[in-house]
Amino acid sequence: MNRSLLYTMKKLRTYEIVDYLKEKKYCSIQELINHFRVSPATVYRDISELVARDVVQKVHGGIAFRERQNVEKSGSPFQERINWNRSRKEMVAEQALSRISENDILFLDSSTTVCYLAKLLENSNFSNLTIVTNSVTVIQDFHKFPSHYVRIGLGGSFDMQLNSFLGRATLRELEYLEISKAFISAFGVGDDKVTTNHEYHASLLMKVLEFAKQKYLLVDRSKFDRSGIFKIASSRAFDEILSD
Repeated sequence: MNRSLLYTMKKLRTYEIVDYLKEKKYCSIQELINHFRVSPATVYRDISELVARDVVQKVHGGIAFRERQNVEKSGSPFQERINWNRSRKEMVAEQALSRISENDILFLDSSTTVCYLAKLLENSNFSNLTIVTNSVTVIQDFHKFPSHYVRIGLGGSFDMQLNSFLGRATLRELEYLEISKAFISAFGVGDDKVTTNHEYHASLLMKVLEFAKQKYLLVDRSKFDRSGIFKIASSRAFDEILSD
C-alpha cells in the first residue's frame, strides 16, 4: 500500500474518531480499537495527533472530546457537527427526498442528517405538503420553504446540544397530529437496535414511530456497528434504512 493511500486512510480515520467522540463524549482506548478495527499502536498514534491539535484530551482509561473548545469556536455542539460527513449526509438526503409524495405530512427530526433533507425541501415544488419538526434549525428556516406548505414547529424545552425542543410538552403537541412519513436519524445502528445517547430524544422518536404510517431511518456509514445508550427502536421497525 503506497504512502499517499495510507495518509488518506489515516486522515479519514481521525475525522471519524472525532465524530465518534462528539457523540459519545468519552470512550476507552479498547473501545476505539474494537470500533475502528485497528491495532493499539495505530489508535495511540491517532490519539497523539488529536491531542497535539487540542481536539481531544486524555483522561483516565481513555479520551474525551474537548467540549468547551468546541462551543467557543462554533457557538454550539450542533453547529460543529452539521458539517461532519457532509457529502454522505447529502447523499442520504437525496434518497429521502425521492420517498416524499404529494399530500404527505412529514416529521423531520432534529438530526444534522435530516437538516440536509429540509434544505432540499426548501427548493421543492409539491402542491400540498405539511412539515412537522422539533428542530430549531428547520423552524428558523421555515420562511425559506414554499409559502403554501403547512409548517408546524413543536415546542418544549430547548436542548442546546441537539438544537431542538424536547420533553413532555413536545410529546403532548405531537399527540394531536397525524404523521404519514417520519424521517429520523440516530447515533448508532447495530445488533438490530437503533440508538441515541439522549434519553428525551429517544422518548420523542419512540412516540413519532408509534404515530407515523411510514418510517425512514437516515444514517451514513459511520453510524453502523456502534451503539448509543438509549434504544429508540428495532431496525426492523423502519420501512427503509437509507444510507450512503
